[in-house]
Amino acid sequence: MKLILQIVLWILIIFLGYKLYQSIIGPVHFNQEKEERYKKVIASLKDIKAGELAFQEVNGKFAGNFDSLVRFLDTAEFAITARRDTSYPDQAKNKAFGLDPIKGGYYIEDVIIDTLRFTSVKDSLYQKSDRYKTMMNVPGTDAQFELKAGKLDKSGTLYSVFEAKVSKDVVLQGLDRDLVSQEKQVNSVDGVNGPNIKVGSMDEVNTSGNWPKLYDTVKDK
Repeated sequence: MKLILQIVLWILIIFLGYKLYQSIIGPVHFNQEKEERYKKVIASLKDIKAGELAFQEVNGKFAGNFDSLVRFLDTAEFAITARRDTSYPDQAKNKAFGLDPIKGGYYIEDVIIDTLRFTSVKDSLYQKSDRYKTMMNVPGTDAQFELKAGKLDKSGTLYSVFEAKVSKDVVLQGLDRDLVSQEKQVNSVDGVNGPNIKVGSMDEVNTSGNWPKLYDTVKDK
């Protein structure tokens, strides 16, 4: 009977030790996996943002769906320009005051912008990679990012806005549900705030992402 009690006690000790270990190491493993998944998702959102900003620069608005955005990136080009200052005589003033422009009359200052060449938008943004064609897919899942675009009225002025997002439930699928639920409620300077990972906003004029700087490279910063 004593031997049985000892065995049961050791089993209980091992079980409680395992549960204690899991309560400590579980969040550690969760955070490690979360950060790896977030990095991949945020990289795709940065690609979407780059494409949207290029689309807006050329078209004056943002793309509201990925088909339009990808078609644009397939063919669009940036104009490479050079700016130079110039001046020329102000004929009207010189004539009115009887001035000789050669001897110090009035001149008009102007700027001339020369178009040197055109370069592919996709090559400029994605370094000749075709990853923009799959940037709508949420890495590691079968889901796609939700993309919206439109106009936002601010004090009588209309601004173009866009938003691309995915729920943390999708990104963190398969991980501890309680920890996922806690992650969706994060609100801190070091965390990805809210229930979604997103870039842009339909409610304010903002093209930034909701992730902290630790997910940005030196170039992004």
